[in-house]
Amino acid sequence: MQDIESIVKDLVAKFTGDSALLESFKKDPVKTIKEKLGINISDDQIQAVISAVTAKLGLENAGGLLNKIKGLFGK
Repeated sequence: MQDIESIVKDLVAKFTGDSALLESFKKDPVKTIKEKLGINISDDQIQAVISAVTAKLGLENAGGLLNKIKGLFGK
């Protein structure tokens, strides 16, 4: 089994090269990692991977920023 760091590196590369896969990750990261990519790791490890991938892709701030922008326009 790969270590978490190498899994994160592989996932970031896959997500940056495949927008459909990235959208799937945004909607359901656990399912995307386990089912679509076939990575079988423990729940603790998957949460660490999700957090690291989200941070590396800058997704954690993107969603919050989008929600703030929507709030400004009353949507």
